Amino acid sequence: MKVLRTPDAAFAEIQGFLFPPHYLEIADPKDGTPLRIHYVDEGPRDASPIVLMHGEPTWSYLYRNFISPLVAKGHRVIAPDLIGFGKSDKPASRDDYSYERHVAWMSDWLTQLDLRDITLFCQDWGGLIGLRLVAAFPDRFARLVISNTYLPIGENIGPGFDAWRAFSQATPEFKTSRIVDGGCARDLTSSEIAAYNAPYPDESYQSGARQFPLLVPITPEHASVAENKAAWTVLEAFTKPVLTCFGDQDRVLGHLDTEVQRRIPGAKGQPHRRINASHFCQEDCAEELVTLIDDFTRV
Repeated sequence: MKVLRTPDAAFAEIQGFLFPPHYLEIADPKDGTPLRIHYVDEGPRDASPIVLMHGEPTWSYLYRNFISPLVAKGHRVIAPDLIGFGKSDKPASRDDYSYERHVAWMSDWLTQLDLRDITLFCQDWGGLIGLRLVAAFPDRFARLVISNTYLPIGENIGPGFDAWRAFSQATPEFKTSRIVDGGCARDLTSSEIAAYNAPYPDESYQSGARQFPLLVPITPEHASVAENKAAWTVLEAFTKPVLTCFGDQDRVLGHLDTEVQRRIPGAKGQPHRRINASHFCQEDCAEELVTLIDDFTRV
């Protein structure tokens, strides 16, 4: 496996993201290639961790306005970059990316850090992967906060996703910042745009971002349908607290919160919320979500 690593210099001018980097090396389960995962880890080490998982095509920078406020409230806050994104390593070939590999990579990361009593906040692919981690290691998770994501099992999830999937493959230039900006209710600033472009010096670094939309199991023929069905079996018995907070302007996944509420027992009776946000709700409503997460940790 050929692996690319974005030079540190690409991140040197980013504003508002001064957290010291942490790195953990895992081995690919298929061919043993070493891969380096970057993560932010702030706050007291003896506190129960809040794990913030990003999706496509963002990175841990998405949570820059969550980390310090949550730490100030006494939490340990951990925000990883998925393989292929942010400061983490990036396999160069699209063929090196699969749903199951991503689950295996992040499972290795989670167990090496031996995280327990976790509050998970997950959005987009952070949910597709994060909820699989919950299903694999339910005893490690204390509660879930789920936003604008779902775990498909071979069914179509709507015309919004179909349009995004088609665009992601057809566009000649995969401009990350333009995609994120289009998924926000507000306009990103020039410095925010630069930060979302930073991990990708050129198209060769974007294989993961390009491939992710094709990996979502929206037909019975897709890989990972059986694995997601097995994950739902576990999630449908998960009775710890589960809260949804979906952006009501998200035309891709914003309609799926009721499915999450219906299927996971721990969601029953919780104060679920629709927020005034689009797909990347972290950019639209950071302060509101920080309060929501902190309040929910008291449950």
